Amino acid sequence: MKKFTVISLIGLLIIAFSAVSFAQDKLEFKASGFIDEITEYWKNVSQGGGPGTLYKTADTVITPSGEGFNREAAYIETRARLKFDAVWGKEVSGTIYFEFDGNWGNADGTRNSFGYWNADRSALEVKNIYIDWAPAFIPVPTTFRFGSQPLAIRSDMLVYTDGTGITGGIKIDPVTIKLYYFKAFEGNIIKSDDADVYGLGPEFKIGTLTLGGYGLYYDIRGYPISTSATAGTQSAKFWWAGVYADGKMGPVNINFDFIYDDGKVKANPDTSPTVDDVKYSGWATKLHVAYPWEKLTFGVVGMYATGADANKTDVNGLANGTNTKVKGYVVPPGSEACGGVGQSLVFYAQNLNRGNTGIVNVFNHGQVNTGGVGGSWFAKLYGSYNVLPEYKVTLQGLYIGDTTKHGNTVGTAQDTAGNLRDDKTIGWEADLINDILLTKQLKFSFGGGFLIPGKALDYWTGTENSKPSTPWIITSRLVYSF
Repeated sequence: MKKFTVISLIGLLIIAFSAVSFAQDKLEFKASGFIDEITEYWKNVSQGGGPGTLYKTADTVITPSGEGFNREAAYIETRARLKFDAVWGKEVSGTIYFEFDGNWGNADGTRNSFGYWNADRSALEVKNIYIDWAPAFIPVPTTFRFGSQPLAIRSDMLVYTDGTGITGGIKIDPVTIKLYYFKAFEGNIIKSDDADVYGLGPEFKIGTLTLGGYGLYYDIRGYPISTSATAGTQSAKFWWAGVYADGKMGPVNINFDFIYDDGKVKANPDTSPTVDDVKYSGWATKLHVAYPWEKLTFGVVGMYATGADANKTDVNGLANGTNTKVKGYVVPPGSEACGGVGQSLVFYAQNLNRGNTGIVNVFNHGQVNTGGVGGSWFAKLYGSYNVLPEYKVTLQGLYIGDTTKHGNTVGTAQDTAGNLRDDKTIGWEADLINDILLTKQLKFSFGGGFLIPGKALDYWTGTENSKPSTPWIITSRLVYSF
């Protein structure tokens, strides 16, 4: 009995001291997110996220023969995100991140449709769930993140994809080594039909500049990555390499990127014996220089991305029975970089309306794609003025050119021999953007723009070449951040 009493007391002491030791770290819960309302009113601009461009799309209401071409469109959309962080000291935390989407008056009431009349619809999505860990026993600062999280590398030009994987950072002053591994597709667990992503890159600071580089490799043994009937009928290996610079250089702020892609899609001889292998290689670069002066900021942006050769492939650069070599710049499968371009309101995507519109704001979850910039180049000049501490106005103008050979990136015009016409000018765009801080947490932005179309936007009607009506947009966003 005495032994039992002593053992019991020792056990209680162990539990008590264990509770004290764990109590030394305080568990802290945090919540953050936003709610927004966006209005869209446009003509010949198009919603982002489709499989094509102004003319090349599966959505018939946007094609020249469709009911929406050269006609106005208007709607209101909304999104909310709610993020919960459970933080235990400096070493570990867990994050659960939800997203809600819908258009006002959604018709079908399925996914992304909490705007359905009578509500109570399936609009809740899990965006991310992950664990962050900073192991104390490693002698240099090291972090790991496990779970569903963003794969984000230069997300306005290359890749932003939410997916399951592991990312890490090892800091050995002055360099931080970034590590990436993601499982893009599992497929049948007893077959080698997976898609895996590997990445590595250093980043370091020199004075006020952050410099970095990376390599990103996709090993896709079931290509395209999708649930369609053609999923997994091919295999593919792609890699991307890039360098970048961000920060201040003298009196100006700079942002620079150079990205090169290379890869190959191989046909499955059992399912596609007549389809040739398709080789990919392309590049893109961007330089943004901004000069802040009191309440004014002046900036110039230049971007160039190689385009495909229409004699060797379709201008979207997708693997099919007619393609042999794609020289146009492409981004990884599933990348939403198109919505992050943030350079214009009409032709490219713009941050004002969360990157939801744009003639070339398209992505393909199953295959590589042009990423919103492939096949084009632009030169941009802009100026911003802080009228009040709470009010900023921005005016920007762009010349946009076409880099596709023996055809056009967007337009479908033909010459007198019936071949695709090769034009250089997509158009001139002008945009006006206003940002107003109504309260510390509530911001209202509104703006509009138009594009004077060049010959590279002409399309073939079946009997002649024609030019679309001037594309334009008026859009706004009210966002409450917390």
